[in-house]
Amino acid sequence: MRLLLVEDDNHVAAALSAVLARHGFDVVHARNGEEALRAVLPDTHPGKPTFDVVLLDLGLPDQDGYQVCGKLRKLTSTPVIMVTARSDVRSRIHGLNLGADDYVVKPYDTGELLARIHAVSRRSTGADETGASATDDALCLGTVTIELSTRRVSVEGTEVPLTRKEFDLLALLAQRPGIVFRREQIISEVWRTSWEGTGRTLEVHVASLRSKLRMPALIETVRGVGYRLVPPAA
Repeated sequence: MRLLLVEDDNHVAAALSAVLARHGFDVVHARNGEEALRAVLPDTHPGKPTFDVVLLDLGLPDQDGYQVCGKLRKLTSTPVIMVTARSDVRSRIHGLNLGADDYVVKPYDTGELLARIHAVSRRSTGADETGASATDDALCLGTVTIELSTRRVSVEGTEVPLTRKEFDLLALLAQRPGIVFRREQIISEVWRTSWEGTGRTLEVHVASLRSKLRMPALIETVRGVGYRLVPPAA
């Protein structure tokens, strides 16, 4: 698996690269945002495969990490994991809105980091991960329309841009509106993992969906169980 590590601290990068190499990763190190953006360009590494994951530290010397994430998302569909010391929900939602697939809060456990890397990399290229077959059908739930084949979501006719995981989560819940999906089931189907640490990521994605769709009541939290989608009125 090929990984782009964006980290300005050479000592941290060297230590982490050694750990990742022992777990079978081919690591390319970028020391700042400019190097990271240049690394993902198609002609930068001719003959080598594209990256499977980008591990992006937000404390970069030349550009804000959020800005780099936004630029990366325009250049590549490779999953991006943000590494940040900011643990508040608002900062994480902001990162997800920019296109990040996951985040790791410093200081982090190496095992947790590896689990998150494997989780985001298990997605199918260009395929949905909701458990639904890709058809030309659209799910119409009140004012919300979810196009499974094109992976587009609109509210009252206005398209709402979502990240891959946000779409996968919404599409999964929309398959059976009103039915409660257990947290474990959602994590298994959307993140393709049973790791308990993904639970916090699920909460952030739910909060982000509510914010982007401007429908706080669309996804209902069933305390101690999971979530269910409550269709809005047409």
